[in-house]
Amino acid sequence: MTAATDRSQRWNRLLELLADTGRLSVEEAAERLGVSPATVRRDFTALADQQLATRTHGGIVATQVAYELPARYRSGDAAKQRVAEYAAGLLDPAEVVGLNGGTTTTAVARALARRPDLPNTADHQMTIVTNALNIAGEMVLRPQLRTICLGGMARRESYELHGPLAERALAELRLDTVVLGVDALSAEGGAQCRHLDEAGINAEMARRARRVVVVATAEKLQRTALARICPIEDIEILVLDTAADPAQVARIRETGVRVELV
Repeated sequence: MTAATDRSQRWNRLLELLADTGRLSVEEAAERLGVSPATVRRDFTALADQQLATRTHGGIVATQVAYELPARYRSGDAAKQRVAEYAAGLLDPAEVVGLNGGTTTTAVARALARRPDLPNTADHQMTIVTNALNIAGEMVLRPQLRTICLGGMARRESYELHGPLAERALAELRLDTVVLGVDALSAEGGAQCRHLDEAGINAEMARRARRVVVVATAEKLQRTALARICPIEDIEILVLDTAADPAQVARIRETGVRVELV
């Protein structure tokens, strides 16, 4: 495990604890995570710098974003974190990046925001375009990023905006790369999700992008879902964790998709 992944897992765990308690001291966090107080202090400072928490004397308190998100958005397993970190590293710092909703794309957005090489001038900022309210709410706090949130009707389950307003906004935009989270994926079925409305806006994001990157964990290859986002041939890069079934990975590679196992 890399130091960056280990650090990201600690941060996710700290946010999860914050959501439960609203407040953490250095001593309590060090005991719960099994690390030194000095490590916790550095982690607290990093979370405060990203405006995911507010530093207090001897601890931190939760910000509104960190406190209200459901647990599945605050914590992630090691595989999902590896996928997110790798995908974030594929993106050029000056790109216009589209992100749909989901726990994996949320992890990608957070990994992007932590990159130390992002330009910090208005003329060269990385631009995030998203239909996910939670991603927009976190990324707008990052001064090194420009955030564009599409309009539309919101789905309570996924925080995603969809419908004619979102599609109309996308029609005026150009994306360099779209990073798609999916509910299912296969060589035959392509990228899939469970809801027709979400599939429509996600498909439009893919059509508007020069490059499509799909991020997924191994279990997504074992599933099928109702609606197709795009055929497998439209995907340039698939980032998967190493637990993925080798036979299914091989079939996807045969279609010409670049598969990165991390």
